[in-house]
Amino acid sequence: MRIYSEDHLWVDCDQGEATLGISAYAAAELGEVTYVELPAIGAAMAAGGVLCVVESLKTAADLPCPVSGRVMAVNDRLTAEPGLLSGDPEGDGWICRLSGVAAGEVAGFMSAAAYAAYVAAPSAR
Repeated sequence: MRIYSEDHLWVDCDQGEATLGISAYAAAELGEVTYVELPAIGAAMAAGGVLCVVESLKTAADLPCPVSGRVMAVNDRLTAEPGLLSGDPEGDGWICRLSGVAAGEVAGFMSAAAYAAYVAAPSAR
């Protein structure tokens, strides 16, 4: 089941493995993505640490990692097609997959409906 963080990242978590990406809202805020620096396969990621670096026509940003784990796969398509992150952020624009994700780390994340309400509230932006 897909859940969302307050940092506008989504997580699909299943038995200790998680696929990570940015929400459609975050993609719209970033604008057209022109560069993505992906994490290294095998790298240990800490919740709150830098997940990846993204540059767009509007800004450059270090995206925070929503959960801790070890990188087991990255979306290599983003290297050649960084616009995929802005064009299909919740589909083919996924960023990476982590292993060793503790179930407790995602306990406070939001469902799709709760996240939609969160981004609709002016104070949450």
